[in-house]
Amino acid sequence: MINETVRQIEEMETQSSSIAAVKAAKALRELTDRECHTVEDFCRVVERNSSALQRANRSHAPLYTTQQRIVTDLKDADLDSVSAAKERLLETIDEVVTEIETSKDRAAERAATLIDDGDVLVTHENSSTVMATLMAALDDGKEFHLYASESRPHFLGRRTARQLADRDGADVTLIVDGAVGHYLSEADRVFVGMNCLIDDVVYNRIGTLPLAATANEMDVPVTVVGTSSKFIGSGFTFRNTFRQGSDVMLEPPEGFDIGNPGYDATPTSLLDTVVTEDGILQF
Repeated sequence: MINETVRQIEEMETQSSSIAAVKAAKALRELTDRECHTVEDFCRVVERNSSALQRANRSHAPLYTTQQRIVTDLKDADLDSVSAAKERLLETIDEVVTEIETSKDRAAERAATLIDDGDVLVTHENSSTVMATLMAALDDGKEFHLYASESRPHFLGRRTARQLADRDGADVTLIVDGAVGHYLSEADRVFVGMNCLIDDVVYNRIGTLPLAATANEMDVPVTVVGTSSKFIGSGFTFRNTFRQGSDVMLEPPEGFDIGNPGYDATPTSLLDTVVTEDGILQF
């Protein structure tokens, strides 16, 4: 199962990093079926498989932070039997998965307080935490108009539009990426997710930087929503993903190259707020 999970994470180009982190954590449960003679042997098995899961996507910060937590918790537990180590692994996995899911909901609830009834909003791609924010605002009885950028090349914005299409209170318009400057003139706020925040830089799906820069120029506040697991200290180096050219055009390029990075880097100086389950940071 772990090898299959590694493959799935490698191919999860359109899923959020939090979803990948949950999938990877759950995959480690299968290791409790392995035969190990000592606690040290079991810890080595867990660490080796965790490393394989982390290597599946070097750009997913929550994948790194949650796997590091699981391995460290197990190694530091000072357990006296393999069965106790296996039980501890399962407990930690459950804690990590629960925290990811509940943190997302709490962050969304905080971010929803920034939405006023009747606001015009702009969003990019299909962040699960931003979607939870919009749903929380609707559940509070607020109405809004949302401009959702297509978010090429995987057209993630189409998923956003479809998910909100039948919700009362949400008036959704899908726009091409190049039109965000036009529609920002009507907007009250921009909402985007994040892959991770390192120092004073937010890494997120490609297209976030030009949207934030344009919004900043037009005095439209930009809010990034994510969980605290995406705040990264030492030990993690973000590695961008450069994807296949066929995402952009099906026919082979002749005489030119195709650039298709998965993420860009947005300085916090372009942001108004970053919202997590722990609070709202002003910039």
